[in-house]
Amino acid sequence: MNNFTILFIAALVVSSALRLWLARRHLVHVASHRASVPASFDGHIALDEHHKAADYTVTNTRIGMLALVWDALLLLGWTLGGGLEWLDTLWRTAGYGPIVTGTALILSAMVIMTLLDLPFSIYHTFVVEERFGFNRSTPGVFIADLLKNAALLAVIGGPMIALALWIMESAGSLWWLYVWAAWMAFTLIMFWAYPAIIAPMFNKFTPLDDESLKQRIQSLMDKCGFRSKGIFVMDGSRRSGHGNAYFTGFGSNKRIVFFDTLLESLEPDEIEAVLAHELGHFRLKHIQKRLLSTMALSFCALALLGWLAGQAWFFTGLGISQPSSWMTLMLFMMVLPVFTFILQPLLSMLSRKHEFEADAYAVKQSSGQDLVNALVKMYRENASTLTPDPLYSAWHDSHPPAPVRIDHIYGSMNA
Repeated sequence: MNNFTILFIAALVVSSALRLWLARRHLVHVASHRASVPASFDGHIALDEHHKAADYTVTNTRIGMLALVWDALLLLGWTLGGGLEWLDTLWRTAGYGPIVTGTALILSAMVIMTLLDLPFSIYHTFVVEERFGFNRSTPGVFIADLLKNAALLAVIGGPMIALALWIMESAGSLWWLYVWAAWMAFTLIMFWAYPAIIAPMFNKFTPLDDESLKQRIQSLMDKCGFRSKGIFVMDGSRRSGHGNAYFTGFGSNKRIVFFDTLLESLEPDEIEAVLAHELGHFRLKHIQKRLLSTMALSFCALALLGWLAGQAWFFTGLGISQPSSWMTLMLFMMVLPVFTFILQPLLSMLSRKHEFEADAYAVKQSSGQDLVNALVKMYRENASTLTPDPLYSAWHDSHPPAPVRIDHIYGSMNA
């Protein structure tokens, strides 16, 4: 056991213990505030709806704690337990070249990981979501989604992995820089292509046919200087009762997307306010800022990987006896989250800052009260807890807690 093994085990134990402690805080806080609706939501959220949100949150958090322990044990099994070493030996005996061997190992490891996590996914979909009235999926749809994801992994992920391995094998000491450039190009292509090619494989997107609402939305988009490929309604109700809205793509391929479940629950004024929030992300360049942040973080990560690839202790410390380009990638992808978990509060804070800014923009472009009304309905329909633990929320949540967000909107209205 070398020093890196000790560091890895310590980081895994500390990060897992911290996450479990935060989850435990969250459970206690939500349960202790279950008895009454927060004052700011009194009259807007019924007590039984508040109970449902609390119970839904508690159930999901408990399952998340079990999944966390399971994932930590699996990571130890893959690394120090010899799982990756066994899989590596298996593929090496097949006699293929390094690129085929490495691609096959990474893809097969990803498939096995998905299968090992499948019981949690099945339980969440067909037990938890069913119990709380959200599940609309069927075993057939669930299996079809798994097969489609596997096909995408093979058709899109396979060539990208092979390209990365080819660069690592042939580009010299600066291979990490070329891999970073290829990855960024791939990310931009996928960001552009996702709405038109990949998303329709899983959901049906139909143009909005409510002419009155469509005109209102188009007027708002013109006012905000937003041009898109169209306004689409997604059949989210095919799988879930949850509702949402978003815009996707960039350049000439931007699209506004509403879940059909959202359109069913909101009034036209409220839909317009929700869209104004999403347009705020566009006008304030939040997508570009997040993309630049991703580029910077991935650059630093790959630079680190370029150094680690030449360190024998990196491999032996994680249970691998024979270093290789593919094992470098596999180990890094699996182990990096253990050491970067501490960055999560910063990323969450930046995301919440963007949400506040988009809300303030929406207040200027539409009605702040309509936005509040829409959010209250979305909290109710999605069974979102109104009383998260503050520390848990600060660490994990990309959106502000409901009372904080509503107060901020009212503050923007009065500014």
